Amino acid sequence: MKGGRGIENPAFVASSPDTPRRPTASPSSVEASVLAANTQRADSQPPENQELQKSPEPPLPSATGPGSPERPGPESGSEFEEGPCGWGTFQPACLQRCNTPQGFLLHYCLLALTQGIVVNGLVNISISTIEKRYEMKSSLTGLISSSYDISFCLLSLFVSFIGERGHKPRWLAFASFMIGLGALVFSLPKFFSGKYELGSLLEDTCLTRNRTGCTSSSSSLSSYLYVFILGQLLLGTGGTPLYTLGTAFIDDSVPTHKSSLYIGIGYAMSILGPAIGYVLGGQLLTLYIDVGMGQRIDITEDDPRWLGAWWIGFLVSWLFAWSLILPFSCFPKHLPGTAKIHEGKTCQTHQSKSSLQQTDQNFGKSFKDFPAALKNLMRNTVFMCLVVSTSSEALITTGFATFLPKFIENQFGLSSSFAATLGGAVLIPGAALGQILGGVLVSKFKMTCKNIMKFALLSSVCALVLSFVFLYASCENEPFAGVSESYNGTGALGNLTAPCNADCNCMRSYYYPLCGGDGVQYFSPCFAGCKSSVSKRQPKVYYNCSCIARKIEISPTAASSRFEARAGKCETRCTNLPIFLGIFFTAIIFTFMSGTPITVAILRCVNQRQRSLALGIQFMLLRLLGTIPGPIIFGVTIDSTCILWDINECGIKGACWIYDNIKMARMLVTISVICKVITICFNGLAVFLYKPPPEGADVTFQSQNSVVTTVSVECDLNKSRNG
Repeated sequence: MKGGRGIENPAFVASSPDTPRRPTASPSSVEASVLAANTQRADSQPPENQELQKSPEPPLPSATGPGSPERPGPESGSEFEEGPCGWGTFQPACLQRCNTPQGFLLHYCLLALTQGIVVNGLVNISISTIEKRYEMKSSLTGLISSSYDISFCLLSLFVSFIGERGHKPRWLAFASFMIGLGALVFSLPKFFSGKYELGSLLEDTCLTRNRTGCTSSSSSLSSYLYVFILGQLLLGTGGTPLYTLGTAFIDDSVPTHKSSLYIGIGYAMSILGPAIGYVLGGQLLTLYIDVGMGQRIDITEDDPRWLGAWWIGFLVSWLFAWSLILPFSCFPKHLPGTAKIHEGKTCQTHQSKSSLQQTDQNFGKSFKDFPAALKNLMRNTVFMCLVVSTSSEALITTGFATFLPKFIENQFGLSSSFAATLGGAVLIPGAALGQILGGVLVSKFKMTCKNIMKFALLSSVCALVLSFVFLYASCENEPFAGVSESYNGTGALGNLTAPCNADCNCMRSYYYPLCGGDGVQYFSPCFAGCKSSVSKRQPKVYYNCSCIARKIEISPTAASSRFEARAGKCETRCTNLPIFLGIFFTAIIFTFMSGTPITVAILRCVNQRQRSLALGIQFMLLRLLGTIPGPIIFGVTIDSTCILWDINECGIKGACWIYDNIKMARMLVTISVICKVITICFNGLAVFLYKPPPEGADVTFQSQNSVVTTVSVECDLNKSRNG
C-alpha cells in the first residue's frame, strides 16, 4: 500500500440508478467517506492505519468520453451502473418486471438451453448423416466436432478479460447473435449442395457374384467441410461469453448464499439442452432430407440409403437464438440492488504472497495489464488446483458422453439406437440433477469457500467408489461365427470367410448382424450363407442359410413361423443392465454434484476483479485438458479392445465391429479411477492450501460510501488490524 489512496475496481463503471451521469466525487468527500468507514470498522487502529487516513487523497479523474468510467458522488453510494430495463429513453414499465436476477436467469437459461441443443445435441446426432451426404471420412467429421472447442480455447481468455470491464448483458446479446449465426451457417450446405441422389440398393444375401475391385473416388461435396467448421467456430465464439461473463454477472447480482443455486440452475439447463437436441434431431431425421421439395421417394427409414432432414433443427435454433438478442440488450450494466448486495458480501479470497497487490487505480483498464492479471491468477495455487480437478472430471464426463452408448450396446447386445436412448436417459437427467442438487445444498447450508471445496471432495470420493460398477456390468461376448465360434466346425477363428460362404464374395465393410437359429451370431446374412429372405416380417427373417446347421428345408413364406435366422443381434444372457444403469445414474449425480460448487469456489477464491478471467482460464484449460483429449483417450482405449475390424476391398482398416467386453470394462474402470484420483488429490490439495481472510475481520467488497477497493488489498488491511 502506498499512501492512503483509494483503489478503484475497474470491473464496474459507476453511474446512478436513475440518471445517466452524476458529478464526480471531490477529494475531500472521498477522504471523508473513507474516514467514516474506517471509524466504523474499529474503535482503535494501529499507527500505520492512522497514517492511511491522514494521507491526502489524490483527485479522481473527471468524465471524458463514453468509454471512460465516471465516479459517483458520495450521495450515490454506488459504484455500479444500476438502471431500468430498456433501450435509451425507451423504458416501458412492463420490462421492469424482468429487471431482476430471476428475469436475467430466465433468459440466461434459454440461451444456455439453445447452445446445448445446437452444439451438443443437433451437431452430434447429425454427424453420421453429414458423413454420408457429403462423403466425408470420420476423421474429418471429428475435426468439425473439435472446432467448437478450438474456438472457445482461443477466445475465452480475451473475451473474459475485456468483458469483465464491459457491459456483460450486451456481451450475452452478442453471444445470442453468434450462436444463431453459427447455427445458420452450419445449415447452409443443405441449400447449396442440390438434391440428394439415391444410389442402388446393396443386396445383403448370398449371391454368386464377382468380387468388386478397389476403387477410390473424390467428391466435391467434401469441400463443404469448411462451411461446417466455420459454423462451429462461430458457435464457439458465442459460447465463450455465455459461460464466463454470464456466470460472473449472475454471481454479481445475487447474495453469496444464493449464487450457487442460480449458477446450478443455469448449468443444468445447458445439460438439458443436448437431451432436447437429441430428441428434436431424432424426430427430424425421420423426415426425408429433401422434404418440402416435392420429390417422391419409395424408400423408408430402414433402407440404408435413407438420409434424414438434419438441417431443420439448426434453422429453428437460429431463429430462437436471435430472438434473445433484444431481451439481453435491454438489461442495464448492473441489476438494481447490486451495490447493496455487494456491501453485504464478505471477502473469501485466498490469501497468499501472490495475491494481487496492484494499487494503480487504472490497472485492468488497458489490455497491457492482461499478462500481469493472467500471471496473478496462474500463481493462485488454490485456483489452479480447482481448475485441474474440473479438467480431470471433464475428461471422464465427455468420454462417457461419447462412448457410453457403445459400451451398453456391446455389453448387453442392444441396438445402437436403443443403447443411445438408454445412455441419454442416464447421463442427461443425472447430470442435470447433480448440478441443481449441488447448488441447492451449498445455498441451503450457506457454505463458506473452504466448506464448498470439502463438499466437492466428498462428492468425488462417492463417485470414485461407484465407478467400479463397470466391473460388475462386464459380460462375456456371445458366440460369434468366425470370431469366437467356428462355422459348424469349419473355417478358422479370426476369419469370417469359411467354405460355406466362400462363393458369396461377401463384403466385410457391410455389417448387418444376424442371429441364427443355432444361437450363434453372424456378421451379415451374406456371411451366414443365406440365399432368401422375407422382409414383410419384423424383424426381417432369412432362409436357406448354408452356414447355419438345420435339420429340414424351410420354405421362405411370410406365413411361416419357422426361420433359420433373423435380423439383429442375439439376445444376451447378461442380466445386469437394470442394476448397472441404477448405480451408474447415482455415480453421475455425485460426479456433477461437485460441478456447481467448484465453480462457486473459483469465484470466491480469486480477486473480485478477476472472476471473469478466472472462468475464462478454467474453461480454456478444461477444454485443453478435458473435453478435447477426453473422447480421444476413450476412443483409443476402447479401440485397443477390438477383436474384429472393418477392412474394405482396398485393405484399409475402418471402424471396429466387435469388442472384447471384459477387457473394455476393465479399461474403462482404469481410466475412471485414474481421473477420479487426480480429481480427489487436487481437490484435497485446494482445501489444504486455502487460506481465508482472518476470522472476525468483517471484510466487504465495498466500503459504505467510499470508492471500491481491491479485495485482496482490503483483506490485507484487515489482517494488519487484527495482527
